Amino acid sequence: MKMKPKQEAQLLKEALRIGEVYMKNRGLNEFKPTDSSSVKVTQLYHLLTQDKLIAPLAKDQEDEPHMKHKLALWIAKQLPEGHPLKSD
Repeated sequence: MKMKPKQEAQLLKEALRIGEVYMKNRGLNEFKPTDSSSVKVTQLYHLLTQDKLIAPLAKDQEDEPHMKHKLALWIAKQLPEGHPLKSD
């Protein structure tokens, strides 16, 4: 899936929002208001790979830009047809 940088940023924001709900439903702590975007991305990426909801990145690609992209792809697949962020 090819996405524009602006669209990827919006998808990442949605992924973090939905991811926090997922974390809460799993009985885990929610993100803290003081958590940086980097911390949120890393925590959510590791949780989703642990739960086998996304495939892990290769070790040499396990950095923040790749994790952000992976989370954007994950949420894009979860969105219903017709969702504004799902346009190609």
